Amino acid sequence: MNDYIKSMREKIGSDTLLTVGCGAIIEDQSGHILLQRRTDYDIWGIPGGILELGETFEETVKREVFEETNLTINNIRLFGIYSGDQGYAQYANGDKVFSVQIIFHVEDYEGTVISNNESRELKFLHKLELPKNLNPHQAPFILDWVKNISTPIIK
Repeated sequence: MNDYIKSMREKIGSDTLLTVGCGAIIEDQSGHILLQRRTDYDIWGIPGGILELGETFEETVKREVFEETNLTINNIRLFGIYSGDQGYAQYANGDKVFSVQIIFHVEDYEGTVISNNESRELKFLHKLELPKNLNPHQAPFILDWVKNISTPIIK
């Protein structure tokens, strides 16, 4: 948790906090998507995280992807901006958030995929191999990727 969220939680408790998430649909040369099975919840999603004060969207997604996968991403392109009812979440500790998601598409990356304390497993998967337990907050943009959406989406 970054300092901003911690300081806001001290002020508002578990009430709904607006956050901005940045994530990456990372596609390999075979057209497979990199998915992460998290250690905190047994669900699959794309790497990404919360924008910190003063960061750009690009800085956030690059930092988060590196922290969670050990990959350096290049030539990122906007895939979509997601908001609406899917943005609401409540965590096990009772904290509530409404998150706007800025999602990027990446085909240019360097490094070797390595799991860490946030990732139980990292795998490149074909569109037909997607697990049933997708993160419900990320499923809309993962499924848009499956549909081959090629222009930025605003939902």
